[in-house]
Amino acid sequence: MTTRKLGKNGPEVSAIGLGCMGMSEFYDPSSMNDTEAVRVIHRYLDAGGNFLDTADMYGVGRNEVLVGRAIAQRRDQVVLATKFGNVRGPEGEFLGVRGDAKYVRLACDASLARLKVDVIDLYYQHRVDPKVPIEETVGAMAELVKAGKVRHLGLSEAAPATIKRAAAVHPIAALQTEYSLWSREPEEQILPTIRALGIGFVAYSPLGRGFLTGRFKTLEDLPADDYRRHSPRFQGQNFQKNLDLVKEIEALARAKGCTPSQLALAWVMAQGNDIVPIPGTKRLSYLEENLGAATVTLTVTELKHLDSVLPPGASAGMRYAESGMQAVNR
Repeated sequence: MTTRKLGKNGPEVSAIGLGCMGMSEFYDPSSMNDTEAVRVIHRYLDAGGNFLDTADMYGVGRNEVLVGRAIAQRRDQVVLATKFGNVRGPEGEFLGVRGDAKYVRLACDASLARLKVDVIDLYYQHRVDPKVPIEETVGAMAELVKAGKVRHLGLSEAAPATIKRAAAVHPIAALQTEYSLWSREPEEQILPTIRALGIGFVAYSPLGRGFLTGRFKTLEDLPADDYRRHSPRFQGQNFQKNLDLVKEIEALARAKGCTPSQLALAWVMAQGNDIVPIPGTKRLSYLEENLGAATVTLTVTELKHLDSVLPPGASAGMRYAESGMQAVNR
């Protein structure tokens, strides 16, 4: 697998990463199987991938434990990324966002213990705490680098002004934000900002939480306990409007001789060599399909066609419910 560098001084990572969130929570929880998830991670590493993404909030720590178990004998093959900031209680309840220096230190030590590693390769602030100056948060994160607990720093869902202030405190290797054919908001301000600062971009949900795969034709295709049933883009008239957009992707994929997933991932990768998508899956078959996107090259004509049928703002509905939207781009 080819690699891409995150930021001017960041790590060299696989052109396609592996998001591990859904292995422990949110997407089709009834199908979660730790043994199968470990197989997926191992297969990804066997295929030449090296970039694993988790967070302390996924499964209330369970996902970090799972990832740590999967890489126990293969740590040297992995660029390990995790995140802090979203605070949850023992029953999974969301308790808000914290970015104070004390919490940064506590969260890092807890993640290291769950992952059973000595150092985190890329440590993100998952969401910006509006009550704490970003200088305090990143300053505390920088101390983790000095202590040898973290190698590189990242931010997630931060606004341009916040990114600039953070980068003035310590080099930021990567910004992680949602980006796909139906979530193109970063193009206007985020991408120009990080490129000017020499920061890499990690695209989460590059398949639109699975919608862009074409696998969902009605809301009933989602299990009853699936988080996406509460996502605005999967609800009401939005679902059908977005399904019409997916039909355009399916048509082009057929003509291209690839799957809709591969087309959607290839589009993200075509937006710049500084962009790394991290599609998530807990199934081997979908992993193999996603990795196949690395062999799909879109022509200038095909990219222009996709721009015309799925321009910025084409998707119907917000990407999160209102409470979730209040926590992004700040």
